[in-house]
Amino acid sequence: MSKRPAEDFENDDIALKGGDRPEKPELDDGVGEFEDEFEDEFESEDEIFEAGVDGRPDAEREEEEKAEEMDVDQQTFIVGRNKLEPGQTLSPDLTTYEMLHALSTPWPCLSFDIVKDGLGDNRKTYPATMYAVAGTQADSKREKENQLMVMKFSGLSRMERDQEGDESSDDDDEDADPILESTSIPMTSTTNRIRAHQTPASDSSRPPTTLTASMTEAGQVLIHDVTPHLASFDTPGTIITPQQNKPLSTLRMHKSEGYALDWSPLVSTGKLLTGDNDGKIYVTTRTAGEGWATDSRPMIGHEGSIEELQWSPSERNVFASASSDGTIRVWDVRSKSRTAAVTVQISDTDVNVMSWSHQTSHLLASGADDGTWAVWDLRQWKPSSTSKPSKPTPVASFNFHKEQITSVEWHPTDDSIVAVAAGDDTLTLWDLAVELDDEESKDTGGNPEVPPQLLFVHYMQKAKEVHWHPQIPGALVGTGENFNVFKTISV
Repeated sequence: MSKRPAEDFENDDIALKGGDRPEKPELDDGVGEFEDEFEDEFESEDEIFEAGVDGRPDAEREEEEKAEEMDVDQQTFIVGRNKLEPGQTLSPDLTTYEMLHALSTPWPCLSFDIVKDGLGDNRKTYPATMYAVAGTQADSKREKENQLMVMKFSGLSRMERDQEGDESSDDDDEDADPILESTSIPMTSTTNRIRAHQTPASDSSRPPTTLTASMTEAGQVLIHDVTPHLASFDTPGTIITPQQNKPLSTLRMHKSEGYALDWSPLVSTGKLLTGDNDGKIYVTTRTAGEGWATDSRPMIGHEGSIEELQWSPSERNVFASASSDGTIRVWDVRSKSRTAAVTVQISDTDVNVMSWSHQTSHLLASGADDGTWAVWDLRQWKPSSTSKPSKPTPVASFNFHKEQITSVEWHPTDDSIVAVAAGDDTLTLWDLAVELDDEESKDTGGNPEVPPQLLFVHYMQKAKEVHWHPQIPGALVGTGENFNVFKTISV
């Protein structure tokens, strides 16, 4: 087991790959105010000019100053949209965060998942504790250093508030020391996607377990039981045996690598969907004898790679798939034809990610390669009578991001809030309940490039995946060059 301190955003540290030497960062994590390296110089010059000293009438000079201020307002810096000039930096506005921490791992992780714990639901006290699993992306020359990481984030404190009148917390979060503890399972390949599943104790012969499924770059699907690894964090001196690091099963039905994987939320014993770059989808089920059985016939129909799979949160046999062919398809695993029941064309580019709302099960969010993310009402999707897919109209669609969408996820308890990650190094939070009429839009005086539904923009290098914590309201974890754990005051 390894233990390392988390990085503090109030310092200027950034996450590093193994073996890299620290350098002064050009960008700080977070989203904040635009800073000019010459700001102090200009301020000192302004103090010299008193009224009338430059020979112009006061009214003329004031009018020119107002015009300059308006010009600055029109050049608002938008993270992910505008580019920094040489010498300019971004720093997070710490007053907008309730919690903000960065935690580094030996190698960046393309994918991770949060593990529910026994510490209680709806937790609001600090310091916070979280558990997660992740798969690393080691350098191609050091591929044997890849790991499946089982992690415990602890000592996650609330942001300090120095403003007068700010209510102090009853928690001892000032004394908290953010720590990342981890145990690792050796992997011989990069993990493209990892998801966790918890099975309840059905009887004395089957205790509760936490399973992980990993889609690897080598095309295999590895299923591990990480229950002992999670328990080791709270039992000092525990030693994980080589046998406990071995997978319960290695699935080899895919002939190419893949990125799509999902556990059924309605089958407690374990039912898994996996999809590959050949456009094939397989269903694997846990058997009574503790084995794993994969249907020999794949679900087929996509003309491109399978990028995302999502089980229905309310229908045991229904799932959706997203593909690089620009379509989303809805399937019933009981279908003898092994083809989709509904096919819709939603993008002219790859559809990278999806999220099925667990609060309103007819809502599905999608993210595409062109930077667009959208929300769809599945009640409007009808089976097509021809081979040509239909083109429905989204309930909402946003093209704020100008790079590919890499992750999208509904808030676990609020079906109007969505978190999005994109290739422009940002994680954004959205409130779909916000609707402004024309008159209200005029009154806001906002930037037309920023939709009113956009709640928050968080900057992090190489943002890849984002997940809400299901037991800590409003808390998010994102992965990129490192892990960011944060909670904003707006959600």
